[in-house]
This record gives sequence, structure tokens and C-alpha cells, in this order.
Amino acid sequence: MGSKEVVLNFWDAMKSNDFAKASELLSSDFEGYWPQSSELTIGRDNFTAINEFYPANGKWLFEINSIVCEGTKVVTDVSITDGVQKARTITFHTVENGFICKQIEFWPDDFPAPEWRSKWVKVMPS
Repeated sequence: MGSKEVVLNFWDAMKSNDFAKASELLSSDFEGYWPQSSELTIGRDNFTAINEFYPANGKWLFEINSIVCEGTKVVTDVSITDGVQKARTITFHTVENGFICKQIEFWPDDFPAPEWRSKWVKVMPS
């Protein structure tokens, strides 16, 4: 299975909300890093626990907006919601030996478009 297929299978498992199943696509020495909060998650069990214990208002829905793959590096842009909370994450995956061994995820906050740019841009629905 190629790198892109591993990552697509990962997101399919995330869509099931079976986070232990998703973690099976992570290497045993997996590292997940969130630069904005400087948090490093090490290992499948910690990945599973964070996702299972995250306060949610219902089932998580995941929609892949785009995916780019070059060799062992895969980048995904994914929209995520539980029906109340919504977010968008850009994830840089490193795949080795059929497993995701590293993820660097950016969780940007939405912000309103500044009025001064309004004559040059069209504001799109989110």
C-alpha cells in the first residue's frame, strides 16, 4: 500500500470515530506534533486517548478537501465537525513501512475578513 492509500485509510478510520482502529495505521513509535500549542503526542495509545476523550457534541465528521502526496510525505486539508464545533486542519504525514510515523498538524482559527479588502475579494461561505 502506498503512502497516499495509508493516509486515506487513516481518514476513513477517523470517519468511523473508531480512534483505536485509526491508530492501527500509526507506527508503534508514532509522534504527532501540534506546533500552535507545542504538544507532542507519542504512541498509538496516547493518540487514541486524546481523540476518545476530546469533548464532543456528537459524532465527528471528517471531509477531505485536498490531498497531496510525494513519496513518503502526504499533506491533507481536512474539515472536521461534531455538528457544533468546526475546524480545519492541515496535516503533514510521514509514512514509512506502511504506517504513519509522524504527523505535524496545524489547527488554524477562523477569522472575519477585514472590511478594507472587500473591494478585491469575495467572502465565501465556510
